Amino acid sequence: MRRICRITPRASQDIEAIADYLAQKNGLASAEDFLSDIDAMLNRIAKFPEIGRKQDELYPNLRSLLYKKHYLIFYRLLDESVEIFRIVSGYQDLTKLFEGGE
Repeated sequence: MRRICRITPRASQDIEAIADYLAQKNGLASAEDFLSDIDAMLNRIAKFPEIGRKQDELYPNLRSLLYKKHYLIFYRLLDESVEIFRIVSGYQDLTKLFEGGE
């Protein structure tokens, strides 16, 4: 069953920040490639929602999927949708990132 993908405002900010960083560091084409790839990844998650690794130790019902060795897409399965929770660098302190329900 394909689910609807809903992106939280925080995840939207994450995507924008990463795209801005890539555009400044590597050029606009790099940012556009990232946005296209993320769109494909979100479609994949919507189609196969249980593909990600369970991350209950970070946040209840949380899953993650690695994107290009550097970023993690965090999401939760809801009744009829997938909530994209955050998209962050895997180099961050993930426990600290999710303290306080962020």
